Amino acid sequence: MARLIDIVRQVHQELGLGILLIEHRLRVVMELCQSVQTLVFGEVIAQGAPAEIQNHPKVIEAYLGGQRVE
Repeated sequence: MARLIDIVRQVHQELGLGILLIEHRLRVVMELCQSVQTLVFGEVIAQGAPAEIQNHPKVIEAYLGGQRVE
């Protein structure tokens, strides 16, 4: 996975292209994305910066089933 992250980052930097990433692993999303849309059953429930999405109440409820514990 680390190699894939490096390749995506390199393509973005060298070509200046925007990249659509569909990913379920939050670590990958946090490393690569500047903006995130989170969907549940095809409906957008949150959008914004990765740090905002990670702490968004609807995202926590949908994917973790309740409050986030640090």
